[in-house]
Amino acid sequence: MISSPSGPGLLFPKGGWENDETVEEAAKREAVEEAGVRGELMDLLGYYYFKNKTQRDEFSPEGSCKAAIFALLVKEELDSWPEQNERVRIWLPVSEAGEKCRHAWMKDALLNGFSDWHGKKVTAEDA
Repeated sequence: MISSPSGPGLLFPKGGWENDETVEEAAKREAVEEAGVRGELMDLLGYYYFKNKTQRDEFSPEGSCKAAIFALLVKEELDSWPEQNERVRIWLPVSEAGEKCRHAWMKDALLNGFSDWHGKKVTAEDA
């Protein structure tokens, strides 16, 4: 997880995607830019909806946003990355990370989406 320069609590790396990239490419780019990690996207955990004050416009006056959340198998931690002076990268057990999530939708993605996915992966590997 990462700290946020705009307030308390922890977040997952997130952001929009450019017109010339897929949502998967954007997820990997945001992981590098915000958390300084590279890895392999394992699976899409789901889509989560939230409101973002900075995304309000004539097409979405409420600032409605849709986030694709992926499980990322981290293979490399970078010593330097684009936002290292703005954010702190923090590794936590899932339960503690859930307690420190800044947003309810991220907590749901972690405690339900990720935990369900991880449980299925472990069960499949044991079979």
